[in-house]
Amino acid sequence: MFKSIFTNSFGILTSRILGFVRDMLQASILGANIYTDIFIVAFKLPNLFRRIFAEGAFTQSFLPSFAHSKQKSVFSVSIFMKFFGFLVLFSILVALFSNFFTNIIASGFDAHTISEAAPLVAINFNYLILIFTVTFLASLLQYKNHFATTAFSTALLNIAIIGALLSSKEESSKTIVYNMSYAVIIGGLMQVVVHVIAAKNFHLFKIFVGGFYGLKTKSSRITNDIKKFKSTFGASVLGSSTAQISAFLDGWLASFLFAGSISYLYYANRIFQFPLALFAIATSVAIFPKVSRYLKNNDNQKAYLMLEKSFWFLAYLLTGASTIGIVFSDEIVWLLYERGAFTAVDSSHTSMILSMYLVGLIPFGLSRIFSLWLYAKQRQKEAAKISAISLGANIILSLALIVPFQAAGLALASSLSGFILFYLTIEKFGKEQFLTILKDKRVLILLGLTIVVIIVSLIIKKEFIHVAL
Repeated sequence: MFKSIFTNSFGILTSRILGFVRDMLQASILGANIYTDIFIVAFKLPNLFRRIFAEGAFTQSFLPSFAHSKQKSVFSVSIFMKFFGFLVLFSILVALFSNFFTNIIASGFDAHTISEAAPLVAINFNYLILIFTVTFLASLLQYKNHFATTAFSTALLNIAIIGALLSSKEESSKTIVYNMSYAVIIGGLMQVVVHVIAAKNFHLFKIFVGGFYGLKTKSSRITNDIKKFKSTFGASVLGSSTAQISAFLDGWLASFLFAGSISYLYYANRIFQFPLALFAIATSVAIFPKVSRYLKNNDNQKAYLMLEKSFWFLAYLLTGASTIGIVFSDEIVWLLYERGAFTAVDSSHTSMILSMYLVGLIPFGLSRIFSLWLYAKQRQKEAAKISAISLGANIILSLALIVPFQAAGLALASSLSGFILFYLTIEKFGKEQFLTILKDKRVLILLGLTIVVIIVSLIIKKEFIHVAL
C-alpha cells in the first residue's frame, strides 16, 4: 500500500513543484490583473473536468464495472468510444459558441472582457479530450497496479506552460495568455504519448484490438455492464468533486468582485491543492483498486484495515500541513509569488484566502478515503446525495459571506462545506465504525503533535518576523 502511495505522492510532488514554478513565473510576468483572470477563466472549465476525471470520478465508476465485466475488452472500448465521441462534439460546440460558454463561467465579466476570453476558452477546452484519453489509459494501468506514469505525467503540462511563459515574457499580456493556452494543448498531447507508451509496455493494446473486433458481435453481452456504469458515473462526478466544484463556484462569484479577485482565489487554491493532492488524493488513488478487490471478494476485514491505516496516515499529515500552512500563510505567499508584477497588496489578499481554504483541508482530505468505501461498494448515489447537500450549503454560505469578507468569504464558505461533507460521509460509512477507529492511543499522539507543531511554528514565525524587521 505505502509503496503505491509513495509513487503517487512523489509523482504529484514533482508535478506540483513545477506547478509552483509555473505559478511564480505567471505571477511575476502577468501579476494579478484582468489578463491573468482571463487565462484562469479560460482554463477553468477543462481544468475542472480534468480534476473530476483524473482525481476520482471516472476511475471510481469504471474500475469496479471493469472488474465485474466478463467482456472486459468490449466494455472498455465501448466506454472509450462513447466518451471520446461526446467530448469531440462538446468541444466543437464550445468553439462555435465560445462567447456563450464564457459568459456562463464568468458572468461578472463585461462584454469586452468576455469577447477577449472567448477564443482562449475554445482553445483550452480541447485539453479535455486529451485528458480523458489519459484518464482512460490511466485507469487500465491502475488495474495493472501501475501508477508511476500517471503520477509523473502531469508534470508535462506544467513544463509546457513554463516554456510558453519563458519564451514570451517580453511579449504583451494578450500574447502571453495565448501562448499559455496553446501550451496547455501541447502538454496534453505529451501526456497522451507517455500513456500510450506505458499501455504498450503493459500489453494493454490487446484489450483495444479485441474490443474493437468484438464491439459489433458482443455488444449485447455488455448491456448490463454499461447500464451499471452509467448509473454510477454521474453520481461519482458529483460525489468525488465537491472541492473542485466549490473552487469553480468561487471563481464564478469572484468575477463579480474587483479585478484580481479570481487570481487571488486561484493562487491560494493552488497552494491548498498541494497537500490535498500530495497526501489525500495520492492515498485514495493508491488504495482504491485494492479496497475494490477486497470488497468484491467479500474480504471486508482487509478492506477495513487498509482504510484504518490510511486514515491515521492522512490524519497526521493533513493536521500538520493545515497547521503549518495557516501559521505561515503570509510567508508562503510572499516566498512563492511576491515579485515582479505581484505586489505586497496582492500577497496580503492571497494569504488571507489561503488561510480560509486551509481550514477545510482536513475534512476534505479525510472525506476522500471514507467515500472510497461507498464507491467500492457501488453506492455512488449515496455519495452524490452527500455532495449535493454539501454544495448546497456552500452556495448558501458563499452568498452570505461574499459581501462582508469578499473573496476570503468564498474560501471560508468552501471550507465550512467541507466539514458538512465529512460529517455526512462518516454517517454513511458508519458512525460506530468511525468511533472504533478513533478509540486508539494514536488520537492522543495526534493531539500532542498538533500542540507541538503549533508552538514550534509560532516560535519560528516570531523569530522570522524579528529578523525581517
